[in-house]
Amino acid sequence: MTTTRWAILGPGAISADFAVGLRASRFGELRAVGGRSRVRADAFAGQHQAAVSGTIAEVLERDDIDAVYIGAVHTAHAELARQALEAGKAVLCEKPATPSLAETAAVIDVARTVGRPFLEAFKTRFGPFAARVGDLVASGELGVVTSVDAAFGFAAGTREGRLFDSSLAGGALLDVGCYPVSLAVQIAASAGDVTSPVTVTDASAVMVGDVDGSIRGELRIGGVSATLQASIIEALPSSARIGLTDGEIVLPDAWGSRTESAREIIVRSRGEERRIEVPSVQPMAAEADALSLAIAEGRLEVPEMPWSHTLAVAQTLDVWGAAATDE
Repeated sequence: MTTTRWAILGPGAISADFAVGLRASRFGELRAVGGRSRVRADAFAGQHQAAVSGTIAEVLERDDIDAVYIGAVHTAHAELARQALEAGKAVLCEKPATPSLAETAAVIDVARTVGRPFLEAFKTRFGPFAARVGDLVASGELGVVTSVDAAFGFAAGTREGRLFDSSLAGGALLDVGCYPVSLAVQIAASAGDVTSPVTVTDASAVMVGDVDGSIRGELRIGGVSATLQASIIEALPSSARIGLTDGEIVLPDAWGSRTESAREIIVRSRGEERRIEVPSVQPMAAEADALSLAIAEGRLEVPEMPWSHTLAVAQTLDVWGAAATDE
């Protein structure tokens, strides 16, 4: 493996977490930072020891950049991804890939056309925890999957800024609701189906201005019934339960953090309970390395988060959001 030379586009808070995580990667190094503001890009590059900084266009023109991480606001993802792919760079794009299924499909079409890898950065998909959960479901040892119940929510310190700005695709659904959706898609895929249309039987939201402060839904994704919740105005348990015909899988901490992946899995079946501990990894380093492997092996997709899953997540977010009524 040769070193993957990374650029960060969008020098914000989550990009700072990625820059720190990249230091733990096996194959990557931060080379450049690009932003709309040269001053911010210069400051970020200095803070995180990147050799080069400049405007986004200047960074994408460089031939010493192999991959870019997009950590800008949701509404900027699609255009930045298109520009980067057309400049010949592999792309790791922070979740959600874009605010809509149509935009996400268009980005994937560009990646396919230009022949460069594109990966949606769901950190929860990478490492031993996600792999073990998927294996438990796919093995059939607990029977057939019937349901997924999952929640992710926190109380924001203020009701201003990006999270509460509809013009920047703010709201609970896109900011944290995508995590429970991604898990439900992973489980549906492990059980064999993410191609069926998503249906919603019930959905509601608590609005804060014109964005969803909290949202809940009863959905069907593939052959799996999903009860999902998300909030940016109240703390919710960061847990999940996967129901199967012969038992259940409980994830006390389903999402981990930006520095450590989750590690505990509880399996209950036939009156018995066992706890499984798996090693934790730096999840942002793991997703970066997954893209590096795709580059090295000439693949456009990454098995932990293939394009079919990215499209299924985008479809589910579209359908759930459209169906939610104001409580």
